[in-house]
Amino acid sequence: MKEQMKKLGYRFWIAMILFGLIGQVAWVVENMYLNVFIYKMFHASAADISVMVGASSVAAALTTILIGALSDWVGKRKLFICGGYIVWGITILGFGLVRMDILTPVCSNALEAASLGIHLVIILDCVMTFFGSAANDAAYNAWLTDEGDETNRGRIEGINAMMPLISILVVFGGFMGFDLDKADSWTIIYMIVGGVVFTAGVVGCFLIKESSVHNNVSRGTSYVGNLLYSFRPGTMKKNVLLYAVIAAFALFGISIQTYMPYLIVYYEQTLHMENYVLIMAPAIILASVVTACYGRVYDKKGFQFSILPCLAMLVGGYLILYFSVHTLPVFIGSLFMMSGYLTGMAVFGAMIRDCIPGNMAGRFQGIRIIGQVLIPGIIGPFIGAFVLRNAEQIANQDGTFSFLPNKNIWLAATVAAAVLCVALCGIFKMLKKRARE
Repeated sequence: MKEQMKKLGYRFWIAMILFGLIGQVAWVVENMYLNVFIYKMFHASAADISVMVGASSVAAALTTILIGALSDWVGKRKLFICGGYIVWGITILGFGLVRMDILTPVCSNALEAASLGIHLVIILDCVMTFFGSAANDAAYNAWLTDEGDETNRGRIEGINAMMPLISILVVFGGFMGFDLDKADSWTIIYMIVGGVVFTAGVVGCFLIKESSVHNNVSRGTSYVGNLLYSFRPGTMKKNVLLYAVIAAFALFGISIQTYMPYLIVYYEQTLHMENYVLIMAPAIILASVVTACYGRVYDKKGFQFSILPCLAMLVGGYLILYFSVHTLPVFIGSLFMMSGYLTGMAVFGAMIRDCIPGNMAGRFQGIRIIGQVLIPGIIGPFIGAFVLRNAEQIANQDGTFSFLPNKNIWLAATVAAAVLCVALCGIFKMLKKRARE
């Protein structure tokens, strides 16, 4: 263990934290605040948000499949990570130009301008996702897999899985000073986030070392061969456990994505918690600490022992939030929900990396992202939109209407988590059989 950790070196840990955190900041803006953006600026419906999340998920999956295989074939991770972050930052800047004061003069009325704004945001989101997924989902995640091994997966994933909630904390804190009902605030936000992501790409050119493991990979196969490798029946037959874990991860993601696109709107608009940042920040900090320590549990005890407490925390949080409307129980429910979400991401991430065949990380990033992003990103928001189809509507000053998410999103997320528990029983049997062989 000591030898392996020494070999990783300080440059690995700095690069991992830098690209993990900044990448997740950008994803938080997309996954949580882009929904708020089109809700507040263009009065998007739950169906509009579902379409946006689904389209972005498709773009992420296709990009990761194509670029993950390409990074294996080319033999370079650093090129895709750094170059991708640079262009990713530029595309984020584009959202600052999608404003009602720019769109209204070219449309006949406010409703038409709002509709155009929603469509432009969805298109630009897919473009941004292409470059973000190429850099982060495909290349960065393959690089992490290259650098780790079975002795340190839990520790790496424990820190890596902290990044989503730390980034939420960073974004929440950074957004506190902005009035999100004003277009100028959003323009400044996109300028800041885009600039930070761009800068990370430039810094990475000097910081990241190309993986020594990956440099030794033979590139005798064709790009198409790499592209199709993880989808071949023979590959699936050789790696049944990997595909079973990815399928379970998809169910976990469906549960999360049932409520996540509507989370901030639920806190702010439905529960009338204008200070939701002050409620969420302590929960995020505590959940991050739990996750940082929890990675060691996976390293010592394995998947079966470590995943069950994650689900218990997650479902416990759902149930508390379903029955709660006051600040203290909402805080407690949020703490359990986020702890379960974050530790679950760490455990599933570590297990998937352990199951990926050596020197083939890029070829399997596509199938991973299908389970982590595509399936949850389509099914989860659709379920959320379905349970909110009759949600209460409120009138806006310009004559449009906005929906209010209700507590049914927590009940739907709980049902998805229950289905996951059934699926895990099958995986546990596979692990027991594997241990006897």
